[in-house]
Amino acid sequence: MLRRLSIGLSLWGRCGSRLASTLPTNQGQHGEEEVSATVKRIRAELDADKQKLKWRTPIGDRPEDWNSKLKLFSDSEQTSDFIVMMQRPIDLSPRSMRQWWDHRQERIERHMQQFIPERHKILGAELAAAHFILYRGGAAKFLNDPRWHRASEDGEFNLPNKFDPGYKVEALRCDNMLLYYEGLENLRCLDSLKFLSLHNVKTFDDWCLDRISGGGLSHLEVLDLSGTDITTNGLACLYRLPSLKLLILNDPKETLELELATAMLEEAIPALKVVGADVIHSQS
Repeated sequence: MLRRLSIGLSLWGRCGSRLASTLPTNQGQHGEEEVSATVKRIRAELDADKQKLKWRTPIGDRPEDWNSKLKLFSDSEQTSDFIVMMQRPIDLSPRSMRQWWDHRQERIERHMQQFIPERHKILGAELAAAHFILYRGGAAKFLNDPRWHRASEDGEFNLPNKFDPGYKVEALRCDNMLLYYEGLENLRCLDSLKFLSLHNVKTFDDWCLDRISGGGLSHLEVLDLSGTDITTNGLACLYRLPSLKLLILNDPKETLELELATAMLEEAIPALKVVGADVIHSQS
């Protein structure tokens, strides 16, 4: 009798434990509610801190700002040029259409000249720069090769289409080319470059010269800047080219400021000589 009673109690204990495990517990739900409430509170505090850190509210989002119905067609990343264009009356004159077309072509060309990392990974810095210049009508000369490589009338040129350590760019001619600031990033890390001609590149200004001087051209010896749009302010960055020996300008004595800047540059780089374009290009 006692044995049967003990067996029944043990079975009842097992069934009770299983039944208790299947019943829902309020303790687990209460813990999840506490966690979710804490997360919501932290998120609310972060949003409040972000609002405090914002130094100004964007124009158009403030309550006192006037908003036009045309805001539906605006872009969240609109620039000042877009705002100015929307404020101007529509002008369909031939001159205005021509300016719009030229500006559009310029934006396309700037985009096409941008630095492409994949091209440099495949070709290397030397061949990538040569491909970039030859494709746009320039010329390139390689180390231990007396020939000047140029593209044919069809735009074709005979250069490797993958990295070759035997090709080291020694000289580049970019005369009369259309080069923008974005494209000059392709002319960097050319350790063997000694000659660079930018003769009559009308789009070349002080900003472009700053990019060229900071492009790692440590062995550059000859730089032709005649016919460009550089000023006295831009010449100051040429101290980054310690190996520079010959600098060609339109007229180094055109103004007193330019003459003083060239004199200081020759003092900073002892081997440098600054000459006028008439001395060089009249001989050639």
